[in-house]
Amino acid sequence: MRPSSPRAFWPAGGGLGIAAMTYIGVDYLRHVSPTWHARLQPVLWALLALIAIIRIPYYKHWSVEMRSALVFIASMIFMLLALLVEMITVRSVTAVLGLDWHRDTPPLPDTGQWLLLALNEKLPATIVQILRARIIGLHHYLMLFVMLAFSVLFESIKAPGLGIGARYMFTMGIGRLLRAISFGFTILPSPRPWCAASRFHVPAHANRWAQKYYVPYASDISAIRKLINQDIAYVDPGEIKEEYRPNWGFMSFLSNFLRPYPYEGAWYNLLKKGGGGCNDLLYSGHMLVAVLTAMAWTEAYGGYSSAFIWMLVLHSAQREDASRGRRLDKLEMIRGRLTQAAKDGDVDEVRALLEGVEMSSEESQNKGRGLQLFAVGTIFTSLTIVLLAFTLLSDG
Repeated sequence: MRPSSPRAFWPAGGGLGIAAMTYIGVDYLRHVSPTWHARLQPVLWALLALIAIIRIPYYKHWSVEMRSALVFIASMIFMLLALLVEMITVRSVTAVLGLDWHRDTPPLPDTGQWLLLALNEKLPATIVQILRARIIGLHHYLMLFVMLAFSVLFESIKAPGLGIGARYMFTMGIGRLLRAISFGFTILPSPRPWCAASRFHVPAHANRWAQKYYVPYASDISAIRKLINQDIAYVDPGEIKEEYRPNWGFMSFLSNFLRPYPYEGAWYNLLKKGGGGCNDLLYSGHMLVAVLTAMAWTEAYGGYSSAFIWMLVLHSAQREDASRGRRLDKLEMIRGRLTQAAKDGDVDEVRALLEGVEMSSEESQNKGRGLQLFAVGTIFTSLTIVLLAFTLLSDG
């Protein structure tokens, strides 16, 4: 006979919202009181993990989760492929025109930043400090969604949890592909003209496509008008500067997009060096994650906590515009915090506890035993994916 559910560990109704706000508040202590943050964050992580583990034997919908597993895996693969396309596109839009273009081209006028700078002069200093505060970042939104998905163990949201995870990742993949298309077809200059030279090792001159189809017309208004009217490249570009072409096997075609130097190794090594890119990559990948998390929370859970998360999204939106000049330093800080968060997760300990749950289960039927194994594998795999995402995708 199945024991009664320990609901005391997760109050009905507002429990998930309280856990989410507690997580945000404790993590913000790193800016207010690093000492208390170092004490409380491991306790919070351990408590949340322990509560979830204790709840696993009482979950009644593993058969539904099993039916969603293949869709979840397919969605995860699709999202990873979309991220790969986006990473290639990020590098290519920086590399195609060369470093000279990035140094010499001024950024686009940012009227949103103008507005925020004007508000800095009008609003009280306290309000300005609140707007500038680093309350929430990319890893917070990822963690909030993880908490939402795992809350299915407490019946806070409707099963299956893998189903909402699959929808989240599939939508994320579509959004990433559309983002890559949007900034890949029209290359916008960087808000930080120094960024490309400091982060990307690419030639100073444009690649052969830009030398033929862009460079001869870019500085002449009449030439651009004629190019548009005739719809044909009529200028002889002269001698095209050739570049190094590595032997990457069936991936050698990427050298036209990535423009590597001989010492940079395999093609996948290049994709890890540029981080989130330098150009004005509209629309924002960080805001895509934030909005999708808020939408998933509103649809699956609702309530006052959804309004709280949407307020955080609005705060993130104005910070995305106001803090571009500090983006590189902020990304470095986030990377360090995400690595530490992954360490606090203590995957080995979670695995040991889950194995203990598996061994203590005494199901007599093969179907029941299979669902227990599936449950253990699902929880462990999900936690592993979360920790890898925090560690490897810190730049968004």
